[in-house]
Amino acid sequence: MIPVHAFAGQPVAVMGLGRSGLAAAQALAAGGAMVHAWDDNGEARAEATKAGVALHDLSASDLSDMAVLVLSPGIPHSYPQPHPVAAEARAAGCDIICDVDLLGRAMPQARYVGITGTNGKSTVTALIGHVFQEAGLDVQVGGNLGLPALELAPLDANGWYVLEMSSYQLERTFSIAFEVAVLVNISTDHLDRHGGMDGYVAAKTRIFQDAGARQTAVVGVDDERSRAIAEMLETAGDRRVIRISGDRPVPDGVYVDAAGTLIDDTGDARTTHELSGVVTLPGRHNWQNAAAAWAACRAAGLTPDVIGPAVDCYPGLPHRQQLVAIIDGVAWVNDSKATNAAAASKALESYASVYWIAGGEAKEGGIAALAPLFGRIRHAYLIGEAAPDFAAALEGKVPYTLSGDLATAVAQVSATAGNGNGPGAVVLLSPACASFDQFRNFEARGEAFIDLVGRLPGQRSRP
Repeated sequence: MIPVHAFAGQPVAVMGLGRSGLAAAQALAAGGAMVHAWDDNGEARAEATKAGVALHDLSASDLSDMAVLVLSPGIPHSYPQPHPVAAEARAAGCDIICDVDLLGRAMPQARYVGITGTNGKSTVTALIGHVFQEAGLDVQVGGNLGLPALELAPLDANGWYVLEMSSYQLERTFSIAFEVAVLVNISTDHLDRHGGMDGYVAAKTRIFQDAGARQTAVVGVDDERSRAIAEMLETAGDRRVIRISGDRPVPDGVYVDAAGTLIDDTGDARTTHELSGVVTLPGRHNWQNAAAAWAACRAAGLTPDVIGPAVDCYPGLPHRQQLVAIIDGVAWVNDSKATNAAAASKALESYASVYWIAGGEAKEGGIAALAPLFGRIRHAYLIGEAAPDFAAALEGKVPYTLSGDLATAVAQVSATAGNGNGPGAVVLLSPACASFDQFRNFEARGEAFIDLVGRLPGQRSRP
């Protein structure tokens, strides 16, 4: 844990005591702040009490006395309706921040890489961290991925924090100017929390705040909104901008051609690296992720001869097109992290013959955007609350089964996919939905899938 001394002797409110909020409360207390912590959930309050955190009901507190309110990223402060404590803080003129902002205040001497985007940001974050580690740099990886910011190790001026940044975190982080700031892509997501697409784009664009010439901006240009942001930054002319793409040439940038060759055109001499054989980065969307990570590593001063071998040995992330097993020639792939249609489309684009397990708590727009990929789906197995709506979208276009739950779907698809339909077929859990109707999070859903696949019969091949 990193102690936060910025508020020593001052009262600080902490609302939300999940893992990141609890770490924030402990870090502030260790730095001498007078912490007033609360969570609406009784179980979270009990865990905080066990951890020695002082509890104060913030709904009954005078927030005008507080130096700041550290608000959990999952708690809304504006849309669709502000939490009462957040509304009281704003009325009292109390600044609202998150735990990542506290990291910036505690470790101002360190160097920072920030990564955001609707899809792919976790892979980009993990890949940058992996390359930095392989290069022998002192690096800590976390934020919205893995460890909360204040559970990372302290770093000196030679160390790098590589942080995945959600739109929720970016709205509440003011104390970090990222030396390397990465925007992978933007598509529809979390619109209710930002009051619409304009608010969501504005939140993502905050990754580039307050840095100027100290910053290299790495921007994906495979979608219209991100291209507009790249053009805006280039027009401003106050920082270096590296465009990246998974499917088109970008002069002076980093991109991947149709054959899977990454082309680095950022230096005096163009360099190339083959991605088609990197099994942990399947599909063109992962080629975009690789281009983003490559460009970020180049901006941090690493050379292609260091980056390339590290990319080749990247181990991959769980729940993101994770190859779980090959059974009787059929590949079973866990893509539980695909919680919206845009993410699921990336997985569907990667395989030609798919038995698709989909459904859960639906996001806005459902799966209408996936219609051009329906031809890749041999059969769909639908689970969760979204199953009836997904069935309506697939009617007459894709054979489907209303499986109801994940265990039933796995059993049903096993009987079908293993019945003379492999090799070459892929069983893909890529739900295009949140998990909360049946699982506590996408990780729990993915782990359940891995466990179910692990108990299936059949001849297994090495992935």
